[in-house]
Amino acid sequence: MNKYKHTLAGLRTLGTAGAAALLAACATTSPESASALDQARTAVNRLEAEPQAAQMAGKPLQDARDALAKAEAAEQQHKPTAEVVHLAYLARRNADIGEAVLAEQSADAQMAQAQADRERILADARAREAARARQQALQAQQAAQASQQQAQTAEQQAQAAQEQARELQQQMADLQAKQTDRGMVLTLGNVLFDTNGDTLKPGADEMIGRLAQFMQSHPDTRVRIEGYTDSTGSDSYNQALSQRRAAAVELALENQGVSAQRLEAVGRGKAAPVASNDSPAGRQQNRRVEIIFSDPHGQFAASNG
Repeated sequence: MNKYKHTLAGLRTLGTAGAAALLAACATTSPESASALDQARTAVNRLEAEPQAAQMAGKPLQDARDALAKAEAAEQQHKPTAEVVHLAYLARRNADIGEAVLAEQSADAQMAQAQADRERILADARAREAARARQQALQAQQAAQASQQQAQTAEQQAQAAQEQARELQQQMADLQAKQTDRGMVLTLGNVLFDTNGDTLKPGADEMIGRLAQFMQSHPDTRVRIEGYTDSTGSDSYNQALSQRRAAAVELALENQGVSAQRLEAVGRGKAAPVASNDSPAGRQQNRRVEIIFSDPHGQFAASNG
């Protein structure tokens, strides 16, 4: 009887110990479950750390969180390892999906940005090309306007030159100057001086005044004043007389305000007669003073030495 009691007590003790061991075994997480949960937590935490996760991958993130919570609850409830591992896999899988969504969104954003950058670069290039074309067109227009203006100016200058030439011709005609191979020549007859004299008569004032007025109207024009005599008298006498008469006209023009630098007095004596010295009328024509005009630039004809 005592032996039976001891045996029963031993069985009871053994049963209690076995139950405790069984409970301890159930309370311990299996390595497979622990590894699956760690991987799931890492994946979910990684997704949560993404700044745009909640906005762009809200559903996969929430699904991953829910699956992880269920896996952790199953582990705490000592449910089978396979269930814990499966729920942890779902959590990790949803986290991976969320990261894939973020990666796709990021790639799309990068592509959109690249496209926007490309379009901006193309737009900038087109804008620069358009600006360059506008600048070239403006320059061409300005060049055309300048050319037109130059043409108009040249035409106006030509018209002004023609008008000046007409006025000059008219003024020369008023002075009774004639065109010769020496240029325009005005002949002042012997009536300006007394016979054998070199002093201008009072009647010469009108002609000298008109000549001075012409010179003042044409400040670039110069004149050469050439005195001539007939063949009466010696060569030296005639040379000196012609020089004095030319000088008298020169002085009269200076007194009328014409610069001496624009005047040149030359005595030619009895050279170059314009008529025969055999008659009084011819000799009177040879006794003269000739005014040779330069061109508007102050140059005399080559034949006028």
